[in-house]
Amino acid sequence: MRVLSQRIGGIMEKPAIEGGRPARETPISYGHQYIDEADIQAVTEVLRSDFLTCGPKIGELEQKLCALTGAKYAVVCANGTAALHMAALAAGVGEGDEVITTPITFAASANCALYCGARPVFVDIDPETYNIDPKKVEEAVTPRTKAIVAVDFTGQSVDLEPILAICKKHGLTLIEDGAHVIGTKYKGQANGSIADMTTFSFHPVKTVTGGEGGAVLTNDEALYKKLVLYRAHGITRDESQMEHESDGPWYYEQIALGYNYRITDMQAALIISQLDKLPMFSSRRKEIVKRYNEAFSELPELFVQREIPESDTTRHLYILRIVPEKLRIGRKQFFEALKAEKVCCNVHYIPTYYFPYYEKLGYRRGLCPNAEKLYEEIISLPLYYAMSDEDVESVIEAVKKIVTYYRI
Repeated sequence: MRVLSQRIGGIMEKPAIEGGRPARETPISYGHQYIDEADIQAVTEVLRSDFLTCGPKIGELEQKLCALTGAKYAVVCANGTAALHMAALAAGVGEGDEVITTPITFAASANCALYCGARPVFVDIDPETYNIDPKKVEEAVTPRTKAIVAVDFTGQSVDLEPILAICKKHGLTLIEDGAHVIGTKYKGQANGSIADMTTFSFHPVKTVTGGEGGAVLTNDEALYKKLVLYRAHGITRDESQMEHESDGPWYYEQIALGYNYRITDMQAALIISQLDKLPMFSSRRKEIVKRYNEAFSELPELFVQREIPESDTTRHLYILRIVPEKLRIGRKQFFEALKAEKVCCNVHYIPTYYFPYYEKLGYRRGLCPNAEKLYEEIISLPLYYAMSDEDVESVIEAVKKIVTYYRI
């Protein structure tokens, strides 16, 4: 079986621990995709076909996502950011509205509100699960609130039930940013079929990839029709939606201001093939997370992310949180020490309102104390399907070596 993979992350050649030597010769990247012959064949077949875009693979992928999640409708698109923008537009988010979200996420979760002329309102996280705190969501609702973008951070489902209750009480739309969550279930039901709309991302470091790609899933036919319009310039060939009489079979109308957020058939074919492997991707990720949790829960210098019992999680990211009061180094030094041990990491995420663009909009530090403290203490460890048991043990060995050396 031929396997192609893209490695992400750099290395430091000099060990951070005086006199120490890296446990391995080759680095472990923090994440990379897994591509096999079936994936390559799927893309090759499209390249030899009549349609490279707007072809049959688009509908096939949408049907597969519905079958996987139980959602009635799926609209696939260019990427996860496009999916969020389409969802915000379909929710009617506009000038002067407010959209509640978390700062511990990629910027797109808040940017989608800005794209529509609305104001993101950042709500703090639960300090143990790292997901948005439903109690604080309720406190943030105002007459201007239009929607909530709840992020399934790391792949653990946000606690959807109380947030759905808040939305119902105040007449809000729940957009679940499920960029991390494919393969996860909330109370036994697949994420993607619960919120008003759920967005997916198929970036290469996600559990399932198309190179790029995204999707919006919904059970609401009216939202579905809007999403289809916003994906393709606001143009329709559906005569029931047209305002003028058709001139002939070539005729179409632009009835909304949409965008070119379409995905190609090559990408769709790759995602379809990848979805066939989702059970094994999910199983392996769960094995690695279990092993990490067992190893790191023993160390008082580290905090392991708490998982709510409602979430049967396929983890996209593994977040290691240091307890700075118990170590002689901070997160930056810990990060550099891991690189020196040939363990390439990342940090997810910088609070969105820390960015200069948001500062210019008037946002200031101090908005979400739990999120800000989390950012100072977290590192994303390697987690991907193709990690061997030896790779996993190397990561654990490196972490324990650093903790032992720097513990107070």
